[in-house]
Amino acid sequence: MNREKWEKGLRMVSNPGRRAALVDAGVEVLAREGARGLTFRAVDAEAGVPVGTASNYFTDRGDLLRQIDTRLHVRLAPDPDVVAGLMTRPKDRSLVRAFMDDLMARATRDRTGYLALMELRLEATRRPELLASYTKSVRGDLEEAMEFHRAAGLPGGDESVAVLYLAMLGLLLEHLTLPGVLEGVLPGVSVPEGLVEKIVATVLPEG
Repeated sequence: MNREKWEKGLRMVSNPGRRAALVDAGVEVLAREGARGLTFRAVDAEAGVPVGTASNYFTDRGDLLRQIDTRLHVRLAPDPDVVAGLMTRPKDRSLVRAFMDDLMARATRDRTGYLALMELRLEATRRPELLASYTKSVRGDLEEAMEFHRAAGLPGGDESVAVLYLAMLGLLLEHLTLPGVLEGVLPGVSVPEGLVEKIVATVLPEG
């Protein structure tokens, strides 16, 4: 009987579809309840699976948080077909604007995912092991963006990419959490589209 239970548990843990569903359930819980609400029981309930299922897939909450981080970087990544289509356009400031528009559109479509990323940032300040892995993944994203910008021949250099990153991060934070802060702050400038244009124009002025 013990062997049967062990074999059943092994089959469960090796089920990638179930693992992905549990991680996505974890994203929902994290975005809605914050890190304190991210329990295995809450993930099981969100995923609609029997109590105890998540504990068969993750060693502890730290493991779950790391897997959520990995999942979100895949889930929120640019669509390769969209990128390929944009790259057929002239490599000028308008193309940079188009990439920033795509970033904002992805954030708006998957607001839950981006809120979960923000919760991960906060939790990383409390968990040294998560801080190390999360810093590495986010820094990797920034360096990848710089490399893409250089390879694509887009205007501006690494400094421009870094400033765009910081400005867009701030815009995403306000737009997804306290959108009323930005409404009407610049008369005649729409939120978020007009603010994206202001960011790009400020970082990459004409000429």
